[in-house]
Amino acid sequence: MKQCPCAAGAVILALVLFVTADVAYAKAAKEVDASVSVALDSFKQGISNGSELLQKAKGVLVFPDLVKAGIGLGGEYGEGALMVNGKTADYYSSVGGSFGLQLGGQSRRIFLLFMEDSALKSFREASGWTGALNASGVFLKHGAEAMATTITSGNKPVMVFVLDQKGLMYDLNFEVVKYDRLKK
Repeated sequence: MKQCPCAAGAVILALVLFVTADVAYAKAAKEVDASVSVALDSFKQGISNGSELLQKAKGVLVFPDLVKAGIGLGGEYGEGALMVNGKTADYYSSVGGSFGLQLGGQSRRIFLLFMEDSALKSFREASGWTGALNASGVFLKHGAEAMATTITSGNKPVMVFVLDQKGLMYDLNFEVVKYDRLKK
């Protein structure tokens, strides 16, 4: 079976976009801070015990607008801030790539709550943080509330919340996400 040369071109283009994403979409610190503030308000309103969780968290990494698109191969990018004691401690980018059955585009808000000092320290000392996901899907706003309630029922060092998804994305794939500290 002969492979389509356009598929190889698409892979190369996706890799180039991931490498240059930090430069192409860099936001000013004030813009990130404003977006994070709005996202935290959304978290408090969208999660029944949101305010309590934020108070208990040792740190909160907020990505207020992660944008994802894919057709077979996919990419995701966004910028956010790590909040410690209610103040911005550092800025981060999230760059992701995926492959599998996927089609569409969406934006969403991601919140990583570090519930233990050791988890926050480990994250901040790392040069970058990588996570892998599979068999993901689109969560409706009401679905996100139910998912968040399930996740918070245990004592986890890091809790992840996905809220306010917009767009249409079908995916059943393998996804890798990398978080890197930004200088603003």
